[in-house]
Amino acid sequence: MDRSRAPQDPVRSSRISRSIVNSQLLISAALLLFAVVVFAIQPAAFQEPLFFSSLLLVFILTGVALLTDWTPRRKRWAALLPVLDIFAIVGIREAEPQLGAGLLLVLPVIWLARNYGFAGAVGGATLATVAIWGVWPFRGVPISISDFAGLILLPLTFAFIATTTYATSRRSQSQRALLRQQSALVESALVRARKQERLLEEVLNAVEFGVIAFDDRGRATLRNNAHEHSLREFGAPHSAIIHPVIYEPDGTTRYEEAERPYARALAGEEFENLVFWVGSPGEARAAYSATSRQTRNIDGEPDGGVVVVRDVTVELEAVRARENLAASVSHELRTPLTSIIGFLELAVDAPELTSETRRMLDIAARNSERMLGLVTDLLQTASDKDGSLTLAISSCDVAELARQAVESSGLAAEQRGLTVVTSIDRPAVINADPFRIRQVLDNLLSNAVKYNRTGGSITVSVDAADDAVRIDVTDTGVGVSEADQAHLFDRFFRAGSARRSDVVGTGLGLGISRDIAKLHGGSLSVTSEVGVGSTFSLVLPVTTQEAA
Repeated sequence: MDRSRAPQDPVRSSRISRSIVNSQLLISAALLLFAVVVFAIQPAAFQEPLFFSSLLLVFILTGVALLTDWTPRRKRWAALLPVLDIFAIVGIREAEPQLGAGLLLVLPVIWLARNYGFAGAVGGATLATVAIWGVWPFRGVPISISDFAGLILLPLTFAFIATTTYATSRRSQSQRALLRQQSALVESALVRARKQERLLEEVLNAVEFGVIAFDDRGRATLRNNAHEHSLREFGAPHSAIIHPVIYEPDGTTRYEEAERPYARALAGEEFENLVFWVGSPGEARAAYSATSRQTRNIDGEPDGGVVVVRDVTVELEAVRARENLAASVSHELRTPLTSIIGFLELAVDAPELTSETRRMLDIAARNSERMLGLVTDLLQTASDKDGSLTLAISSCDVAELARQAVESSGLAAEQRGLTVVTSIDRPAVINADPFRIRQVLDNLLSNAVKYNRTGGSITVSVDAADDAVRIDVTDTGVGVSEADQAHLFDRFFRAGSARRSDVVGTGLGLGISRDIAKLHGGSLSVTSEVGVGSTFSLVLPVTTQEAA
């Protein structure tokens, strides 16, 4: 590559030119001041050809410095300027020795030491010394004691100044190099930060949920496109950062200002899935679920927070539609069930029935009544806001209820080839609602039959203690994963293993069963292993307070 045609760094060229021109101007300014003083006290010196020509040489060199474009390649030739300045100053000194112009030699020596490194420092001091010593043989006069002192002190001064300047220059260069490295690191970090900021902005704008962040003073620092779209969709003012009016989960009650999700987040609260509605009742509206998290600085102090808002309109409408469907189906089932129960009661009273037929009709009647009760509960669960249940407390034998439940599920278990084993040794009398307890037992046994493997087994045990009764229903079925166990008692939830099977269900049974257990002051829990089976444990206190 032709180095003469290589592109030049304009910043570096400008810095070199400025350094050379400033150094030369400093020397010419010092000599100009020197010339003015000499002209004032000894104008005859200008008549000396050596004095005048040496002074003129310095100003010519200054013009050259000003007019030359000092590129990095020409920097080495700029060393001729201080070298010629040394000769010019020596000429002035020899023309008028009594004026003491030799001290001005420190200026080009400093120039060479600062700009040309160790070689410049040594070369400048040496050249100045040689120039002073070299002219003595041409004077034709002996060296006096005072002259000898000058010949020694000036070189020592040059050496000291050159060394000091070189060391200072090296230190300055190192500092500049360090600053350049630090500047490059800072610039690189800034570029990475900007890149990450753009990436974060693109990611936030790509998601479908709204995000709004704020600092420790409550000022909004970030809003993504989804949040802005939600504001504009419902006519919020252009300057608004949140919806001016929102409604509580019931869809009609306005949120108090202090209870609004954003206000609670600004107050330092953290929460999850706080539902609110946007849009006036009777108009186009949407439901949102808000989650708040607080952020902290490197010292662990609060530094603001972020609120994530997700549109849950479709989910809530789906839940509402499912509840409406359950209510509709339950309502339609009550009439035929009532009719079935009535005809069964009439059939049982027929005198020509055998005892075995009468026993089977009694079982059918009891199951029909229980089904009517379950349908009523399903209708109440779908229609009531809290899905509350009522209890009719009386003394009952849980062991006998368990036997009846096993007997009712016997036919279904037999059809699937299941073996039902019971461990019910003695009565277990408690104060409870026998209908509700039977409802729980029927649900647990029904699940044990439906989700069991063909040829498997079911074990039902009742253990009575002084203060509580424990009923365990164990099956050898498909089991439930740990992740699904956490939601197994949620309304309308069906485990993955249940959804993958051919069994149809609503996901309400276990939720209602757990509510019944809690209303009695007891508990319903599960331990399960996928592919091995499950054990549902119902624990009931001996005494239950009347509940409604």
